[in-house]
Amino acid sequence: MENDKGDIVDLYIPRKCSATGRLITAKDHASVQINIGDVDANGRLTGSSKAYALSGFVRGLGEADDSINRLATQDGYLKNVWNYSQ
Repeated sequence: MENDKGDIVDLYIPRKCSATGRLITAKDHASVQINIGDVDANGRLTGSSKAYALSGFVRGLGEADDSINRLATQDGYLKNVWNYSQ
């Protein structure tokens, strides 16, 4: 919810899992958020970053590493790391 100035005034804003799209509830204590920083050609941080939130469900299945590889490949952080296979 926003006030008249356009500021967000909600006490709790739930996150969504980047891998599955599920809501991450307040009681999901196994969930994590990983921020990957952007770097320039010299390897220095530029100040911007990309956040990936993973639910405890994904981590419990043991799919967190594969999900991070898939998401980072889609965003251009990794190349030739993740391939879809059944």
